[in-house]
Amino acid sequence: MDSPAKWTKNVILVDADYVDRVAFHLIVNFERMLGRRIPQADMARWIDCIALDGGLRQGDNETMVVFIHAHQKKSMENFEPAQFDTELNEKAFRDNLGEFQLLSYPTEDLVSQDDFFLDALKLIASQPEVERIMVVPNAEQIYNKVASALRQQHAEEKHVTIFAMQPMAGGPFGQEILGYSLMSALGIRSDEIHANEEA
Repeated sequence: MDSPAKWTKNVILVDADYVDRVAFHLIVNFERMLGRRIPQADMARWIDCIALDGGLRQGDNETMVVFIHAHQKKSMENFEPAQFDTELNEKAFRDNLGEFQLLSYPTEDLVSQDDFFLDALKLIASQPEVERIMVVPNAEQIYNKVASALRQQHAEEKHVTIFAMQPMAGGPFGQEILGYSLMSALGIRSDEIHANEEA
């Protein structure tokens, strides 16, 4: 992975293929449960939710969002915008949390996606100017390796949050449930879930 010219204080690292699969399963399950069509996830809203869950607050922040994806994948299927080359690479947007700079990196042929993700994580964690890291890995598969990679880089000194679909054991890092941010980005409200459960 080629380093950007300048790192930001905040970085979100995303296994894009994994998050896309999770969004697909949520869409299928909630369409069945709620009896309505679930739209594609709003990418900017999802990024905002991840940033907030990772401790970012309103202000003139700079945050880099790094998407790792299989080299044969051209886009995410359950998000909007979704095209890696034209919409999620070297693009930016600004809102009340500051500016978000988007970069996407396809995995290289000789490296597995998990290893490429871990290499990217080590590179990010080793940057002195990076103070806050929000990590969205395929946690069910590589959580222990993620925690180990962060420890190798002494990332306990940084503000690190790992996102997974369920609480994971161990690791001196913050954890958040990935599903909440995705549900918000998919427009699924807690009140309609409760209303459906009570019906």
